[in-house]
Amino acid sequence: MKLAQEVAIITGAARGIGQAIAQALAAEGAKVVLADLLPVVHETAEEMSKQGFETFSLTGDVSNFSEAQQIVETTVERFGQVDIIVNNAGITRDNLLLRMSEEDWEKVISINLTGTFNLTKAAIKHMIKRRTGKIVNIASVIGEIGNAGQANYAASKAGVIAFTKSVAKELGARGIRANAVAPGFIKSKMTEVLPDNVKADLEKQIPLSRLGLPVDVAKAVVFLVSPDAEYITGQVLNIDGGMVM
Repeated sequence: MKLAQEVAIITGAARGIGQAIAQALAAEGAKVVLADLLPVVHETAEEMSKQGFETFSLTGDVSNFSEAQQIVETTVERFGQVDIIVNNAGITRDNLLLRMSEEDWEKVISINLTGTFNLTKAAIKHMIKRRTGKIVNIASVIGEIGNAGQANYAASKAGVIAFTKSVAKELGARGIRANAVAPGFIKSKMTEVLPDNVKADLEKQIPLSRLGLPVDVAKAVVFLVSPDAEYITGQVLNIDGGMVM
């Protein structure tokens, strides 16, 4: 139990990668707070509680600083501390640049990048007091290589990577580590509906010849917040089957 008695907040935890991360952290002994805009997050937390994990859920919009702050403060009121934050909340609003609306640009930046800033800023004051903390931001390989039709998403995830490195330099002396995980193509509800030939084309881009699973990302997060990674900060760990080298 590498994370016994530690308290973790995971955003975008209602389903998919966020849910897998919450499950993996709880399995290592962490008390987990699942935060999401979607009310289904309460059902996810309830299912985890039935499995014997100590957890509770909150709905909130991390793109709003006061709501992000409330997520942190409620966590501290309940558990007395916050040791780990995983900024996973994110959306896509894909379109070619010429057709991309200002609203779609701003919405993606607001949730993916500003949301990461908001929750991190709200949490670090508690971490600084205790001189310990682990931050993992979920970026994307698209933030490293770009992608046609995803200028907003690519910019937001590139921003997350740069933000992570800056936080690592700023807070390392305070005992706080910050790293990013950059997933590649991960199996999800979105990829499930793709035609078989499209999936096959995606797999051809991946040396390991398969799409990733949410648990692949979750395992990387567990490593980065565990004592096994206590001398690692400011890094980006690609979970992409070798797609980006």
